[in-house]
Amino acid sequence: MKILFQNDRLRKEFNNSRLLVKRYGAIQAKLIQRRLAEIHAADRLEDLRSLPQARYHQLRENRAEQISADVEYPYRLIFVCANDPVPRNPDGGLDWTRVTAIVIIGVENTHD
Repeated sequence: MKILFQNDRLRKEFNNSRLLVKRYGAIQAKLIQRRLAEIHAADRLEDLRSLPQARYHQLRENRAEQISADVEYPYRLIFVCANDPVPRNPDGGLDWTRVTAIVIIGVENTHD
């Protein structure tokens, strides 16, 4: 899949191991890099659902368009679909089988 970033700061951090470690610590930086590799290797978002250790899932309520993947508890990698138009199921939900590009929003604790 194609990976884009919400801003230049994130793009620079996520593409530089030293900056990732500086901002997130060694363990979390390693997990972020693992998630990026998984996403990059996938053809479509649906391919990632079978990775139980990452728990890729769509968020709810005011974050319903966002998707998260576990990094170091309680933090998650947050991203949205970058396909234009956003592929939808007949019920209006995101069609994971047709998502081929994402935009990384950041790493955050979604339980705060």
